[in-house]
Amino acid sequence: MSQDDPLRTLCNCLALRQASRHVTQFYDQVLAPSGIRTTQYSILHRAQTQGPLTVNALADQLVMDPSTLTHNLRPLLKDGLVVLEVGRTDRRQRAIAITPEGQGVYRKARPLWLRAQADFERAVGNTQATALRDLLATVARTGLGQGEAEAEAEAPLAPTAASRRRR
Repeated sequence: MSQDDPLRTLCNCLALRQASRHVTQFYDQVLAPSGIRTTQYSILHRAQTQGPLTVNALADQLVMDPSTLTHNLRPLLKDGLVVLEVGRTDRRQRAIAITPEGQGVYRKARPLWLRAQADFERAVGNTQATALRDLLATVARTGLGQGEAEAEAEAPLAPTAASRRRR
């Protein structure tokens, strides 16, 4: 990649966001005939393959906060693709379950998603796509965003601005 490439950046966050937007737009385009978008597919896939999941459990798996998940659930609930059930072990909790209508949409979306996966891997290369998923999973498991003391204990790098001010 050339240094003159306008997409090249030294900012890790921007690079991830650029790639994420690009890939999301591609998957959304491929999934369009099913009537759902990539995030909705991810929710339906988890509900289909793992059974009812609490909002918090699904939010943790998707690495999003529960309020963002709830926002993404609204169209699925409105369209009757998922329902919120009373929790099995705690009646105060709500579990997301896929409906028969949701299963039908999922069955329609699944081959489209598989095509998007295959096209992505053809464009990037199977080995690189696997390495990318592994790297991104590692990034998602880092201590980034934890409290300062926890993050410093896990990965003591350079002193932070806050720790320099305390000295």
